[in-house]
Amino acid sequence: MTIKTDSVIRKEKIGVGKRKQAVARVFLYPGNGNLLINKIPGEKYLQYNTMYLNNIWDPLKKLNLEKQFDIIALVRGGGLTGQTNAIQLGVARLICKMDQKNRSILKPYGFLTRDARIKERKKYGLRKARKAPQYSKR
Repeated sequence: MTIKTDSVIRKEKIGVGKRKQAVARVFLYPGNGNLLINKIPGEKYLQYNTMYLNNIWDPLKKLNLEKQFDIIALVRGGGLTGQTNAIQLGVARLICKMDQKNRSILKPYGFLTRDARIKERKKYGLRKARKAPQYSKR
């Protein structure tokens, strides 16, 4: 499968999702349920992990649209779990841009909620964010 390149990509057709350090730009095209992540088939990119694949397709499954669209995602940063959740958020946001009625269906499932948890910064005097050097009484 090849990526369809438009000379001008409009902002209305892009769904952006973020999770931890991962940022995903998601495009939905009419198709038959293919997944392409960073120009690699989605199953191969996600190491054939069914949990990751189900997470990505969940918003479309709730609306019974999984065989009507192809998902093309460009992802940077983070690990596979963060990238998967970022793609899921991007897909959900893009579906809501297409039709506002979908928002009321997806919102209760939590697909439109950005998970704001990120890595805590390291503090001076400590080894990590909270780990302190070993305390010696004598």
